[in-house]
Amino acid sequence: MPKSAVIIVDTVYLSGRSFGVMIARNANTGKTLDRIYIISETINHFVTLVEKVKSMGILIRAIVVDGRPGMLKAYPNIPSQMCQFHQIQIVTRYVTTRPKLIAGKQLRRIVLMLTTLKKDMLLKLLLKWYEKWRELLKEKTINEETGRWEYTHRRLRSAYYSLKTNLSCLFTCQEQQNRHLNIPNTTNSLDGSFAHLKDSLRVHRGLKRSRKIRLTESLIWR
Repeated sequence: MPKSAVIIVDTVYLSGRSFGVMIARNANTGKTLDRIYIISETINHFVTLVEKVKSMGILIRAIVVDGRPGMLKAYPNIPSQMCQFHQIQIVTRYVTTRPKLIAGKQLRRIVLMLTTLKKDMLLKLLLKWYEKWRELLKEKTINEETGRWEYTHRRLRSAYYSLKTNLSCLFTCQEQQNRHLNIPNTTNSLDGSFAHLKDSLRVHRGLKRSRKIRLTESLIWR
């Protein structure tokens, strides 16, 4: 085991969304450090896994996660990097791949450049976008079912505010004090092995849970 490591933590589900494995992997070597099997992903599972890694005597230099707020705040003294690819997915879920509003198209265009931008440039682009569309974001209409006022473009607002809220954790890898750690800006190296694992499970459909675990173990420790 290494004396220290930057770790990537992510979860892959082996059976729908009811059973999966959360894995901690060394970002620099690609080796699995530990894993736990879960029914549904929670912050407690994340903390349990990180503590298992620490109990091996490994000093955790930084953590790369998919972006769940609790994970990013669980270890305030350890640099935490939110996966930029997951942030792109979050915005895309809100505005879709083909936004109807020009504001949505422009915001999606900005977020698609995320992995190539510096923090100050993203700040400038977001500020310029917000100044142009702030009145649109404030628009309200009455919900005919409830009779209450609500924001007309709620999903667009959610997309923008998710970027704004997560900004502090999206560029941890670029911060001067962290550059020597070579922190990845995404969890993609782990996601790639998840794709291989899912392909293997599809080939062996119908396996009982115990056999799925055995197959998973044989793959994640390679």
